[in-house]
Amino acid sequence: MHMANIQTRTTADNRVMYTARIRIKGFPQQTATFSRLTDAKQWAQKTEARIREGMHFSKAEAKRHTFTEMVQRYTRTVLTNKSATIQYQYAQQLRKWISLLGDLTLDKITPALIAEQRENLAAEITPRGNLRSPASVNRYLAALSSVFSVAIKEWQWVDENPVKKISKLREKKGRDRFLSLEEIDRLLNACKQSYNKDLYLVVVLSLSTGARQMEIWGLRWSEIDLNAGKAILRETKNKQTRVIPIQSYALELMKEKSKVRRIDTDLVFPSTVDPQKPFDFRKSWESALRKTSIKDFRWHDLRHSAGSYLAMNGASAREIADILGHKTIQMAMRYSHLSEGHSASVVKSMNEKMFENY
Repeated sequence: MHMANIQTRTTADNRVMYTARIRIKGFPQQTATFSRLTDAKQWAQKTEARIREGMHFSKAEAKRHTFTEMVQRYTRTVLTNKSATIQYQYAQQLRKWISLLGDLTLDKITPALIAEQRENLAAEITPRGNLRSPASVNRYLAALSSVFSVAIKEWQWVDENPVKKISKLREKKGRDRFLSLEEIDRLLNACKQSYNKDLYLVVVLSLSTGARQMEIWGLRWSEIDLNAGKAILRETKNKQTRVIPIQSYALELMKEKSKVRRIDTDLVFPSTVDPQKPFDFRKSWESALRKTSIKDFRWHDLRHSAGSYLAMNGASAREIADILGHKTIQMAMRYSHLSEGHSASVVKSMNEKMFENY
């Protein structure tokens, strides 16, 4: 469990020094050096007593409060400052945790117990009649984890977060996350304010065309025909040449951009380090995304958003597959539930809707 051990050493000028070292499980090691043995022993005794008192105190705090009390205090003091959607979501998830752990005192809530409840959540049929998905179970764990974090940091009711000790469930691949018009608005405003002058254009192009991340980041002037409003990509993921329609708002922005081309590279967005390589927008993208408080969203989902809006504006699966460059029509079928009717100038109408306020 512990013990102070004291090491003696002689310095170059023949003085004897005493180093006291304290190791207690779960606490950082403490050391101090003295010229008298009694001082070293005294320091060790005091420090050890102080640590144990702290441990004892925190254990006593954990025994004093129930899980329900912790959640109630969190709901009252922390949750009320979060967005309406998070309040709603957390409230529902935390009610569930109370039904599972409510009467227990906090010292009884171990990683093993939470792991067991994680399995129960995963095996449960939800009110909608489906098995709860791994992604959903992970959201429940995240809500619980943020309650524990506050209880540790701000109230000192517990000294470790049991949720951090257990692993999340593996989430299924295949996401259909797309942005609502209101989220697009927030995202574009954040990109406009970014320190990176090109981020806004790159995101508009991605939303507008549904092209892949590297297709947009690596765009070359020689591939772009501004008069026809399109880019012809020869090196795509599926090794086929494909045409990306660049329409309406995106086309206006590209025409502006083309007036200030660099002469030392054909890339539209060259890296500042090596102009022959595409710029890496990750940093500026992540910081813009943080400002929007849009949750669970990745760059690739801009592509899903384009596909979803194409479908909602009447594109057929075939057209979506062509525009997004899907190898099979299967990939485009994931948007078919959104498509109503049919319309020819799909990219154009989708773009006008998406950017009508700009």
